[in-house]
Amino acid sequence: MEMNITLPDGSVKTFEKGSSSHDIAMSISEGLARNVLAAQVNGEVWDAHRPLTEDATVHLLTWNDMEGKKTFWHSSAHLLAEALEALYPGTKFGIGPAIDNGFYYDVDFGDRTFGEDDLQKVEKKMQELARNKNEFIRTEVSKADAIKYFTEKDDEYKLELIDGLEDGHITFYQQGDFTDLCRGPHIPHTGSIKAIKLMNVAGAYWRGNVDNKQLTRIYGVSFPKQKELTAHLQLLEEAKQRDHRKLGKELELFAFSDKVGMGLPLWLPKGAMLRERLEGFLKKAQLKAGYEPVVTPHIGNKELYVTSGHYEKYGEDSFQPIHTPHEGEEFLLKPMNCPHHCEIYKVKPRSYKDLPVRYAEFGTVYRYEQHGELHGLTRVRGFTQDDAHIFCRPDQVKEEFVKVIDLVLYVFKALGFEEYTAQVSLRDPEDAKKPMKERKYIGADDLWERAEREIQEAAEGKELRTVIEHGEAAFYGPKLDFMVKDALGRKWQLGTIQVDYQLPERFELEYIGADNQKHRPVMIHRAPFGSLERFVAVLIEHCGGKFPLWLSPDQVAVLPISEKYRGYAEKVYQALAEKDIRGYIDHRDEKIGRKIRDAEVKKVPFMIIVGEKEQEENVVSPRRQGEGDLGSMSLEDFVLHFKGELEKNFD
Repeated sequence: MEMNITLPDGSVKTFEKGSSSHDIAMSISEGLARNVLAAQVNGEVWDAHRPLTEDATVHLLTWNDMEGKKTFWHSSAHLLAEALEALYPGTKFGIGPAIDNGFYYDVDFGDRTFGEDDLQKVEKKMQELARNKNEFIRTEVSKADAIKYFTEKDDEYKLELIDGLEDGHITFYQQGDFTDLCRGPHIPHTGSIKAIKLMNVAGAYWRGNVDNKQLTRIYGVSFPKQKELTAHLQLLEEAKQRDHRKLGKELELFAFSDKVGMGLPLWLPKGAMLRERLEGFLKKAQLKAGYEPVVTPHIGNKELYVTSGHYEKYGEDSFQPIHTPHEGEEFLLKPMNCPHHCEIYKVKPRSYKDLPVRYAEFGTVYRYEQHGELHGLTRVRGFTQDDAHIFCRPDQVKEEFVKVIDLVLYVFKALGFEEYTAQVSLRDPEDAKKPMKERKYIGADDLWERAEREIQEAAEGKELRTVIEHGEAAFYGPKLDFMVKDALGRKWQLGTIQVDYQLPERFELEYIGADNQKHRPVMIHRAPFGSLERFVAVLIEHCGGKFPLWLSPDQVAVLPISEKYRGYAEKVYQALAEKDIRGYIDHRDEKIGRKIRDAEVKKVPFMIIVGEKEQEENVVSPRRQGEGDLGSMSLEDFVLHFKGELEKNFD
């Protein structure tokens, strides 16, 4: 019996039923077969040696594919567990998934203590076991046999996981002497794992519940080649130097205070100036694009968010309601700006001729993130969104969506984000099959289908490089998320655009059409920065604190060689200020070398050195941060040089 296999290039090959993805790879080349880690079979990732029994579309996965990497790291987590069981008999295992950059395993060592000092010993054992080239063997087992196996091992964590599984859908994986409950997939054998580094140890409550026992979480990363691990560790070291929490403190941008509250950033003068310039930059672009500024309160009546659906979906992640002296009256700290903007739209009647209406606000919102999830500016409890909502007719949706894409790309270009992917975030198709009360997403299926189609057509029209992710849509509509790659190759989700047919329905928004009848507008949510706090954090790490010239809080530092040239330094400083060039004078009684070094550390773009020669010849001697002297020049020539560099950001 034969089956037809469709490959990514569209070609179709015939194979005997029971052939595996590895066999398919061998038919192409032995080199490819050696590098295949797993395969996508009709969109689902399978083991490379798992038999295929019917016609299928197959995509062979190697280390160059993210799903290939994840399979490799998941298998490395099993190798970690095998090493732990060999070194510490009786250890119980929770879960061991792949993550974005490696893997972890949650384990219960019982009465043993395990810390960072033990990692090297485990690492060495993993390398020893990897060299055995043990195959990952998949076995389907009954629920009764699975329970029996882990009852004998006295592993309550695996028994709890089995309890939630359906009989007939349970599989074990074995490599060497280690067997684990696992859906897979896995790489062909452990020998592919050549380079291993266990990174750190942390505590993690079983299944994320603080009422459960705290397990030991061991993080690791692995690679097919040692040189790739070496490069990864070097990248991590550079990331440590670029950490926005470290640089934010050194550059005096922001701070946190336990007295103010966890996750509530305090913006220091230089950081506030940075924020204001970002806001001013976008406000200028928005006014030009036809947006109108609005301002809404930091709190809202609970009923506002009940109407919008946010309370039902996110009530647990919000701060507790504020009860007023008036009986039954409750307010919430604002978790979203969009319900407020809906109410602004309703202030007066609208005609089809009035649309689109575009409201923009830098609105601060509040979410109660758990303590363990807070992280610098990237995960906070109070953050400002560069929020805007466009209310338009259905026939205007695509045009407005494209205009927002243009605005997002303008922002990225000005800030030096050159690599990005547009992620089309759609519903989970399985959600529509659930009873209405159990659905994650609200609204009619036909409106969802229309919104999803409009987003994909707009992205195609702009020729964006896109990926489709099911299950990542907002609860009220699909969206286009911009995934930006920073200078270290890490991906961040920044700008977002969302099409929403649901909130206009919930808030009974209307306009009078050309037919003199009432119609519902469509709502487009958009935020090019996303969260201003998160955007600043990513920007700091992307540029290592060396902001684009137009954005730098201090653009110049005027450095007099000694007190004798204070007057000339003041004259230069004032002349620069009149040209809207920001900076300061370093009047400290320090040697010029020290002043230059300090300005370099503060990442001030230009240092203007003034001394006897400069004063006598009425010139300046500028230095570019990280580059050195630019040579003596007149102040007018420096201003021209400065303005020329400034304009490069917006070409």
